[in-house]
Amino acid sequence: MRDRSFGRTVLVGLAASALTAVAAARPWAEAVGDNAGVEVTAAADGNDVAPLALALALVALASWGVLLVLRGRARRVVAVAGALATGGVLATVVSVFGSARDAAVSAAQFAGATGDTFTSSLTAWYWTTGAGAVLSLAALAVAVARAPRWPAMGSRYDAPSARETPPATSEDLWKALDEGHDPTA
Repeated sequence: MRDRSFGRTVLVGLAASALTAVAAARPWAEAVGDNAGVEVTAAADGNDVAPLALALALVALASWGVLLVLRGRARRVVAVAGALATGGVLATVVSVFGSARDAAVSAAQFAGATGDTFTSSLTAWYWTTGAGAVLSLAALAVAVARAPRWPAMGSRYDAPSARETPPATSEDLWKALDEGHDPTA
């Protein structure tokens, strides 16, 4: 029986991993301060607050490309590696929940904001990173469970040495002799 989860899982996983990688590099927190009556706004990018999140999101995205090329149990190993990377993104997002806003306040102070009154908030990109990581993790969990049963690429894409050579027939041997080649060499 053919497993029909392949197309949907790969599409959802690719989209979620790409979204996670894009969102991990965008502003995660914004802070608004004051400098002599002038409003100062600054942001803290996800890449500045948690550079590991972007790196792990790119690993998860790359795992989908590798999953398409491999076969059998090797797919499961790559899916597990992608799931671990995505779990790392999720852990990173959760761990910087409070410090992202603090980084935005520091950026506002660096931009010239003074005083003790700052308003800071997490942006939609922060939440999108987390949601994308959850969706990517779910797709990779499906891949871990079902990837060995998914269809594989044809063998014509394999390296020439990896292909099986058909056994020589007596007709092939005679043709080799006619062309001046020694078939026993």
